[in-house]
Amino acid sequence: MLVCGEPSGDALGAQLMAGLKQLAPNRISFTGVGGLAMAREGLNSLYPLDATSVMGLREVVPAIPKILRHVKQAVNFAVQTKPDAVVVIDSPDFTHRVARGIRARDASIKTVDYVAPQVWASRAYRARAMAGYFDLVLALFPFEVDFFRKYGLKAAFVGHPVIERRARMTGGAALRARLGIAPQTPLLALLPGSRTSEIRFILPTFKEAVARLAQQVPGLVTVLPTVPHVAAKVRVAAAGWPTPLHIVENEADKYAAFDAADVALAASGTVTAELALARTPMIVAYRVGGLTYFLSRHLMTVTHITLINIILGREAVPEYLQGAATPQVLADAVTRLFRDADARAAQVAAMEEFAHALGADDEPPSLRAARVLLDFVQA
Repeated sequence: MLVCGEPSGDALGAQLMAGLKQLAPNRISFTGVGGLAMAREGLNSLYPLDATSVMGLREVVPAIPKILRHVKQAVNFAVQTKPDAVVVIDSPDFTHRVARGIRARDASIKTVDYVAPQVWASRAYRARAMAGYFDLVLALFPFEVDFFRKYGLKAAFVGHPVIERRARMTGGAALRARLGIAPQTPLLALLPGSRTSEIRFILPTFKEAVARLAQQVPGLVTVLPTVPHVAAKVRVAAAGWPTPLHIVENEADKYAAFDAADVALAASGTVTAELALARTPMIVAYRVGGLTYFLSRHLMTVTHITLINIILGREAVPEYLQGAATPQVLADAVTRLFRDADARAAQVAAMEEFAHALGADDEPPSLRAARVLLDFVQA
């Protein structure tokens, strides 16, 4: 049984399902909660993802009753069907409630966490609590194995599955041709996030930044990849866009947009790892509600918010958080990337270093995760 809570987890779940089917063809059935990517691999989701893909206090609080109903629904389904393992994927505020509920109802059901919360970056005490309701963590980074072991939780390093999407970061020239964007036209990819709260807090800032960019980068065109469950909100928010704008919704076009773009302006999240693998120079920003930021900022124990910067231990990619992410600051930072070939080259070199750290030279992470999971279940 697989349970994810938002599109990034859906993509990882689909890769894990593909790996499991490759190692044990026709021997595994899948149940649980997923999105379109997992559906393509054969999952019939208990309910759609849009109900749980929320972030920020002002967005989460009104959704709590629905989220808790879905937690209960997933827990009840697990207890009734008794799968060989329940794998929860990312989105810990939602998926860990499912794992805790299952453990409280039936401790014989094995629970696995895939993409554990970065407790080494904030609130490390949560690792000890996780040991009470998880049997195994599929760790994305090598150092996490020893970290979780200190808290009595078994973990296995499998690598970061985002690395497997690197081969799909192609098609940029064809996308430009299809959208009528000349090869020499400056193209900016915009990635404001896939949550409703991110569209609300981040996209307006990006829009204002682009308005300033249009004065600094002549002929600028923008492309905005999004996902179906927030596409309508994105189109409403993008009304009156200050430059020619192309909104694309399918995954192939998203990766082609990464390949086509000269520079990207992105919200912090999994997409920044994808951009790094596409070798697309970027500026990263993030904004949340004021109360959410006030309550969370004192809990952080890392100096960076972007995965490439965390892994490399330096600011390889400029990042701006909350009040620092003003339209003018972002516009100036993006302009520098358009104009400075050396700055772009330095980012690309760091991105190669990052890809190696994620396991680009080893067995595909989702296949390794599938093998670890099968061995765990069989043992």
